[in-house]
Amino acid sequence: MSTGKAMINKKKVTIVGSGYVGMSLSILFSQNNDVVILDIDPSKVDKINRRESTIADADIEIFLEEKNLSLSATTDKEIAYRNADFIIIATPTNYDFEKDSFDTSSVDTVTKEALDINQDALIVIKSTIPVGHTELLQKKLSTKNIIFSPEFLREGQALKDNLYPSRIIIGSNSLLAKEFSKLLQDGAEKKDIETLFIGSKEAEAVKLFANSYLAMRVAFFNELDSYALTYDLDSESIINGVCHDNRIGNGYNNPSFGYGGYCLPKDTKQLLSNFDQTPQSLIESIISSNEIRIQFMADEIIKLKPKIIGFYRLIMKQGSKNFRSSAIQEIIKKIQKYDIEIIIYEPTLKESTFNNLKVAQSLEEFKSISDIIVSNRNSKDIEDVKEKIFTRDIFNDN
Repeated sequence: MSTGKAMINKKKVTIVGSGYVGMSLSILFSQNNDVVILDIDPSKVDKINRRESTIADADIEIFLEEKNLSLSATTDKEIAYRNADFIIIATPTNYDFEKDSFDTSSVDTVTKEALDINQDALIVIKSTIPVGHTELLQKKLSTKNIIFSPEFLREGQALKDNLYPSRIIIGSNSLLAKEFSKLLQDGAEKKDIETLFIGSKEAEAVKLFANSYLAMRVAFFNELDSYALTYDLDSESIINGVCHDNRIGNGYNNPSFGYGGYCLPKDTKQLLSNFDQTPQSLIESIISSNEIRIQFMADEIIKLKPKIIGFYRLIMKQGSKNFRSSAIQEIIKKIQKYDIEIIIYEPTLKESTFNNLKVAQSLEEFKSISDIIVSNRNSKDIEDVKEKIFTRDIFNDN
């Protein structure tokens, strides 16, 4: 009986890293191919082999439970690399302030280790890297079998964004690169996906400029909201009036405490670093605007003169488990300079303290003792104490 899909030639795909990029890609590819996830964390490997997701993503959890996926995980590099046709690197590249650039050590190490075991596989870097880094690795390791392909995924909706991608960008036009793009297309639900084969440097730049544009848009509407707060104007009315212009449109227009998370803070800083020989002011202004917004939010909270400030969740949005580089943590640091008691409610934390601050174990206790509750995004959990809530979430949208 035909399934409506053409027979697909199965490939052996190894994905290094089980974060939201690696986990979502592993689900996408394992529908039609044999996928192995390599991770250094045995607990994550065990979770994957029990068909449990390592990240918060409802679609991934459904696929793991309901789909017939050819998926396994291991900590053994030899098993992972030996017979792979494609090796996808999805390890973190955090921003190193001392080097004023991404720390690419995990990408560099994995690439060399993979090639030492398997020189025939195509290495596809999905981790965000500085412009020119793919070419540097190709020269250093004397191979053309390393390419860059940026991802454009939202945390909490990573699989959905792989199933229905806005576009596919491949930093190479080699035959193997085109074969890799076919794997992405075959796994997606969306058909006729716009696919661009461009240079590696251009592909690296696309990722940094795309995220910096999104950061710029967040910063713009946050500054609009700061203006409205200062002059007692209705932010929602202004934003709606602005965004009804088709040239502007909706999206990334819901005020927040500032952009944060995995990508926008580090990608804007990396792009600024790449501008070291190019005149600019806009990219630097995006970063500065976000820092100003965070300070402004802290000042607005302090103006309310609370004795106890409750921070509801360290995460930046609903459906997330990540609070790395969250604007909320920066606001907390600024308020800690004042003689104001702070309590945190973050159910993903098992400890009783976080950075020497009390973590409430009970939501009811948290709501009861907090004079005001600071929340980047609205939640049904605290709507019964809405008179206490300080948020700039106008549209109830992440």
